[in-house]
Order: sequence, then structure tokens, then C-alpha cells
Amino acid sequence: MLKFGIQLLLAAVILLVLIFVFLTRLLLVLRAGSTHKPGKTGPLTVFTVAGSGGHTTEILRLLGSLSQSYSPTHYIMADSDKMSEDKICSFERSRGKQSSKFQVLCNGPGTCVPVCASAVLLGILGIKKVIIIYVESICRVENLSLSGRILYHFSDYFIVQWPVLKEKYPKSVYLGRIV
Repeated sequence: MLKFGIQLLLAAVILLVLIFVFLTRLLLVLRAGSTHKPGKTGPLTVFTVAGSGGHTTEILRLLGSLSQSYSPTHYIMADSDKMSEDKICSFERSRGKQSSKFQVLCNGPGTCVPVCASAVLLGILGIKKVIIIYVESICRVENLSLSGRILYHFSDYFIVQWPVLKEKYPKSVYLGRIV
């Protein structure tokens, strides 16, 4: 019985050490932020999460205004979202693009949360630092969306389009209406 108790105590200590290491690494990744400035040290690969409805239109408008320093662009969307796929194919036919750094650019569909969580996990594991840029939808005037409330804490850049949101969320960057 004493041997089992020692084994259980040892397992608990190992588990606590692993949790501590994981949380410490998470804090280091989140506090490091991003020092990469596109165009100065080379282009950025952009992972874009497309959502149904107006999210795809907004994100494509935003992508259309970015310089060639943000290339190439990779898209993540639901298999069932054929309308977004058609819009993206049309958009990409009008551009020509290519990178070393990675970023995730998203604007609110709930499907972006697991993608961003995966990006944070890559940083925690030391595999790759992925820059997360979240742009809150133009329709969110006074409060953040659920995705925004979650990703506010994990994004490197959190962009809002209304000054009221900048006042409520000091980490955010207010750029005015961008889409």
C-alpha cells in the first residue's frame, strides 16, 4: 500500500511539473508578441479563415488592400461552404503571389478559434511562431463577438473598427473602418 502511495505522489508531482512548464511556455509565447514587420524582413504567409455570410466578403476586402508583403495566402473554410470557395477562387484569379513567416488573419467566424488555438500550440511547442491577427467585424460596434472575446487574449494584433471598442479593450488597435 505504501509503494502505491509513493507512485501516486510521484505521478502527481510529475503532472504538476508538466502543467507548470506548459503554462510558463504559454505565457512566454503570448507575451513575446510579434516583432516581425512585413516587407522589412521578407514576406509573410497568410492563413485566412473564411466564414459563411459576410465574413468572407469582409476578409477578401481586407486581403485586397494588403501589399505583396503578405503573400502567399492560404484559406481555411468548411467543406460545405461552396459560396466562400467560389468567392475566394474568383478573388485569387485576380491576383498573383509567394514566404517564410506565417500569420493567421481572421475576422470572426467561430471556425477561426480552433485554427488560432492550433497556431498558439505551435508556438508553445516551439515548432513555429505564428502571428495571429484578428480583425473584429465592422458590425460589432459596442461589444466583441464570442470569437473576439476568446481571441482578444491570444492574438498578436487585435484590430477593431470602432473607437468605442478601443476604449473598452485597451490591447486592441483602432484603425477606423478598414473593410
